[in-house]
Amino acid sequence: MKRRTFVTSALGAAAISSVPYTSASAANLPAKTLSGGEIILSDAEIKELGDSLRGPLLRPTSAGYNEARKIWNGAWNDRRPALVARCSGIKDVINAVEFARTHDLLVALRGGGHSISGKSICDGGMVIDMSLMDSVHVDPFAKTARVEPGVLLGALDRASQHFGLATTAGVVSHTGAAGLTLGGGIGRLQRKHGLTIDNFISADVVTPDGRFLRASDQDNQDLMWGLRGGGGNFGIVTSFEYQLHRVGPKVLNVSFMYPISDAKDVLNFYFDFNMNTPDDLYIGAGMAIPPGESGFAMISGCYFGDFADGERLIEPLRKFGKPLFSNVAPIEYVDLQKRNDRNNAHGHHYYAKSGFFTDIETAVIDNAVDRFTGTDSRRTLLLISPFGGEVGRVANDATAFPHRDTQYQIEISSGWEDAELSDGNVQWCRNYWDALEPFTSGGFYVNFMVDQQQEKLNENYRGNYDRLVALKNKYDPTNFLRLNANIEPTV
Repeated sequence: MKRRTFVTSALGAAAISSVPYTSASAANLPAKTLSGGEIILSDAEIKELGDSLRGPLLRPTSAGYNEARKIWNGAWNDRRPALVARCSGIKDVINAVEFARTHDLLVALRGGGHSISGKSICDGGMVIDMSLMDSVHVDPFAKTARVEPGVLLGALDRASQHFGLATTAGVVSHTGAAGLTLGGGIGRLQRKHGLTIDNFISADVVTPDGRFLRASDQDNQDLMWGLRGGGGNFGIVTSFEYQLHRVGPKVLNVSFMYPISDAKDVLNFYFDFNMNTPDDLYIGAGMAIPPGESGFAMISGCYFGDFADGERLIEPLRKFGKPLFSNVAPIEYVDLQKRNDRNNAHGHHYYAKSGFFTDIETAVIDNAVDRFTGTDSRRTLLLISPFGGEVGRVANDATAFPHRDTQYQIEISSGWEDAELSDGNVQWCRNYWDALEPFTSGGFYVNFMVDQQQEKLNENYRGNYDRLVALKNKYDPTNFLRLNANIEPTV
């Protein structure tokens, strides 16, 4: 066979007998190459790869294949990879990389499978699926956590909170830690403790040429710099280590809902109120229209300090307007982190646009409110997330994430169940964003990137782009890892 010898071990060999390899697959298998062409994989080649893995190797005739190819965003669940390598450890990842590289296969990486852009699944290629690698180890003495790439944020929060600790994570608990981190990592703790990447202190990495490296501020520092916001462009991270901080177990929940007819007043008040808030107070705003309803405006967030101080700080909120609903009360941090899960159910169709703002003009609020509409079948959401605080105290070139001067992120997203409505809902979201994008700083959060053109993506990395290209040339000159917010090599 024209391929390299796969890594094996006594443990892996012993486990082979327990991994089912479907006998119904005794046929050659067409697969897609990196260049978009087609290659035929022989059954013997596929079987040899399957025998080298501790986890199962799935092809379209395998039991469990259809479940394994589904990801969170149902918009992409019609994709059918030729192979899904369900890795159970580092050796499996290395073996899968060796096989894919030898056969020039198109490769998608799956951790938590929460990619809104569908990049964690592919048609015709191989999925290196690390969702089975889901261990979390917390060191309460060093205040660190080490997680594998299949870990979801809820598991990280639960394990850390057992010791009264946490790090900046996203706002949906079934998001994968890997994808969130590599794109930057926005979350409720960011003003107090920085982005997820500011708390990302080391990584174990399998490179596209099959090497296994440690990256940190002491080892392979250039690679670590790129992993902090440069996406999955340089290697496959098999372990993430985070710095943890004292948080909770209870924090002060702050929630106010208002009639949608008051949305302009609500957003204007929010931006004035948020201008001088301390880092302990994370307050966002937005609008939502559930399917078939009139919708509402909202101001919500949490306070991480002393509850009495938090109550005093949000007193202007209590006095503002006539809310339909309000709640200011202690809440378990892990429960707060799960609050958005219900509105982000697996299998629905999702589309989103986002942008960073260094200033908010009146025209932004007017356009955002006037154009905000719903339907009987689409859930429509606009979210405003505050930056500043610890995020802005890091230099733009200290990590690959270059938007430290951002004051707010605005995201417009929609979700629906009926696939036949996709074209109309996607177009509505694009048209809506067209009116807001001219007011952005020109940047956007790559984890919300769905269909931005390559030129805009390159510009999004600002002054860090050339350095990222140099890293890509060094670690992935063939663009083996291209299903991501892709940085194209120039060699």
